[in-house]
Formats: sequence, structure tokens, C-alpha cells
Amino acid sequence: MSQLNFHTSPEVAEALKSGKPIVALESTIISHGLPRPSNLTVAREVEEIVRSRGAVPATIAILDGIVHIGLTDDQLVDIANRDDIAKASSRDLAIIAASGKSAATTVAATAHLAVLAGIHVFATGGLGGVHRGANETFDESADLTALSQLDITIVCAGVKSILDVAATLERLETLAIGVVGFKTTAFPGFYLTDSGFTIEHQVNSAEDIAAVIAQRVALKTNNGLVVANPVAKEMDRARHDAILKSGLEGAEKAGIHGKYVTPFLLEHFHTASEGESLKVNIDIIKSNSALAADIAVASLKTAR
Repeated sequence: MSQLNFHTSPEVAEALKSGKPIVALESTIISHGLPRPSNLTVAREVEEIVRSRGAVPATIAILDGIVHIGLTDDQLVDIANRDDIAKASSRDLAIIAASGKSAATTVAATAHLAVLAGIHVFATGGLGGVHRGANETFDESADLTALSQLDITIVCAGVKSILDVAATLERLETLAIGVVGFKTTAFPGFYLTDSGFTIEHQVNSAEDIAAVIAQRVALKTNNGLVVANPVAKEMDRARHDAILKSGLEGAEKAGIHGKYVTPFLLEHFHTASEGESLKVNIDIIKSNSALAADIAVASLKTAR
């Protein structure tokens, strides 16, 4: 008989027991998305933002084969600084756990483990999606499949602008994943407030989103819901487009494909923008965590 190697931090365990609002947070942004030492600083700040708005942060990761829902500060330090932290999507979870290894969780893996723990609101930076040229490579993020199957609300700044946004929106529709724009009908493009594509539904408050969540449960359409929250201050568009073009050309020239394209392009953005993209990235995760906390609090009030 299999046993679930699953550990909740004291803070999260108490919140689950007492029914407090909780926000799931991914750990890949800490281990692979932000440079040291700012990654640890941002991780701590994001958790404090969630707490300051009345919710409990649950950063999710696997450490030495154990799934952790909520990390202590020492464990945050490990995720931020250890060199043996892999990057795990949902398909990797069992393998990492069985081998006793350590990994930070992607959107797909974080969402899966959050729902397993009974957490249904999740804040991240940008959602994965359909990659450029996917008609030939079939390269599509597992984030989309996960959201089609899980009862979770994810707050993000749309999808990364390095992806095929039009194809991603088509896939979201096909997979029946709900999409609402927070105070906008322009679908964000991560570094950009407007990817150039319009979405149908706009919500203007956390209470509006909580009402949607409640109706999704009642109508049994409660798989994933994407809350697209545009960053407050976007990158200069001309600079963004030029960096993206040079990054795509560089990846092609270096023979970089598949899952390695995204980290390559993100690093290219950081270097070529002289840190501007990193600042926007940090602003995104902080803003999304604040909104997710407000949604978790409002959802609990609606449920009562």
C-alpha cells in the first residue's frame, strides 16, 4: 500500500484545520526564475504580502523526497540556494519523491499538489501555454492540461510574451478553462499589459471573482479559472519586441528547443534589458500574490 510523503508546515496545517484562507505559491520562480540573492528576498516578501492581506502562504516544493505544502524559512533558504534543486512538472512528482530528490514545482505541479492538499487559490507569475512553432514541435505547457483537470483559481499576468498567445487562448477555450481579466478585457502578455488579444469577461474586484468561483462550483464547471492580472507598469514595448526578436534568433542559432527555450529567453530578457524585465517579473508576482490573497479571503466569506 502506497503512502503519501506529504508534509504541511505548522502555519499551513493550522490554517487547513481552522479553515483560514490559503494561497498556494510555486517554488520554481525562487529556484530557477530569479537570480540569487534576490530570489530569497522576493520569496519572503511575497509570503508577507499574502499574510498582510489576511491569508496564509503555502509555498510548495519537494525536499529530499518529501512534498512540502508550506515552507519554513530554513526551507525557503534551501530552495533559493541549493544547487541540487530540479524543476518538476506534474509528471515528475512521483519520480522525484520516489528517488528522494529535491525539486521546485512548476505551475502544473504546484496546482496539482495544492488541490491535493485542499488549497484552491494559487498565485504565480505567468501561465505556460502553447509555444511558437507548436504546429511542428507539439510543444505545449503541461500547465494547460493541469488546469483543465483541477479545481483551482490561478492569478497570473496572462502568459509569457515569448509564447504563441493566440494559440494559447484557443487551447484555453478548447479545454474549457475559464478566463477573466482583472479590471481589463485586454489579455496581458506578462511583461506587457496587453498582448494584443481581447478576452470576453472582466471582473473588477476580489468579490466578483469569489462569486464566479461559487457559481462554478454550483454549476459543476469548477476546473481551472484563470484570473489575468496585468502588471501595473509594463516594459517599453519597442524594447520588449526587439529583445524578444533577438532572443528567438539566439535560441534558434544555439539549437535550443523545447522546455529549455523559456529559461533561455527569460535570461536573455534579464541581460538585454539590463534588469528591467527582472523588476517587472518581481512586480508581477507581488501583485498577483496580493490579489490571490484577497480572492482567498473573499471566497471564504462567500462560502459562509
